[in-house]
Amino acid sequence: MPERLTPQEERRLKRVLARASAQGWGIAFGSLCGVGLFVATMVLVVKGGPNPGPHLGMLGIYFPGYRVTSAGSVIGFVYAFVGGYAVGRTIAAFYNRLLP
Repeated sequence: MPERLTPQEERRLKRVLARASAQGWGIAFGSLCGVGLFVATMVLVVKGGPNPGPHLGMLGIYFPGYRVTSAGSVIGFVYAFVGGYAVGRTIAAFYNRLLP
């Protein structure tokens, strides 16, 4: 005879399964932001020109050491990953607080 869960156990199980992983959200969102900035920078580097990406280059104000160069794309990836990780964890924390 199969065992059945009580209604209280079912509610607890649903709540545990609905919880978002803060670390998972952080890594996913950080990776998305980091790769996005890396690719955008590298596209402008490959495109070249006398002044590649003046608008994207303004991120150097917020990300010290960032430039629209190959090395700058790696620096930008790190900054964007860290910032995205923090945002992803925050989203997961708010989501988990909204659960009943």
